[in-house]
Amino acid sequence: MSIFVNGTAVAGPGDPRVSLLDFLREHLDLSGTKKGCNQGACGACTVLVDGTRILSCLALAVQYDGREITTIEGLSDTTGLHPLQTAFIEHDGFQCGYCTPGQICSAIGMAAEAKRGVPSHVTVDLAADVTLTRAEVQERMSGNLCRCGAHNGIIEAIQDAFATEMVA
Repeated sequence: MSIFVNGTAVAGPGDPRVSLLDFLREHLDLSGTKKGCNQGACGACTVLVDGTRILSCLALAVQYDGREITTIEGLSDTTGLHPLQTAFIEHDGFQCGYCTPGQICSAIGMAAEAKRGVPSHVTVDLAADVTLTRAEVQERMSGNLCRCGAHNGIIEAIQDAFATEMVA
C-alpha cells in the first residue's frame, strides 16, 4: 500500500484502523492538519484528496491507497506561498490560526467544486455557471468553523484569492 502525500509516496499505516488525520499527524509528522472535534463537525482537519476536500478525521488512511493527499504543507512550493495563503496574511484571515490550514484546504476544494458547476444551497440558477458571491462562499465554507472571530478576514481572503471566479 502506498499513499501519495504532498507529492511523495509513503507507505500506509500498518493498522487499518488509523484515521487519515492521525496518519498525517502521528505517523508522518505533518502537524498542519489539526484535530479539532474529531467528529467531522468543525473542518479543522480538512485536506484535499485528488483535489477534493475531505474531513480527514472521518476517513481511514487505508482508503486512500494510490491517491494524492494534499495538506497545508503541500500547498506552497519553491516559489513561495499559495496565493490563498498570501491572501490570508494580507486580509488577517486568522487570529489564533488553529482553523487556518483546514480553512485554506477547504477553500481550494470549494473553488474547484464551483468551477465544476457543483451547486450549493444558495445557488440561484442550477443551470448556469456557479458565481462565487459572498453568500456562495459563506455557504460553501460553513462546514469550517472559526472560533476566534476571523470570519470576515477569511471570506475576504477567499474572495481576493479567487477574484477572477467571483462576483461581488
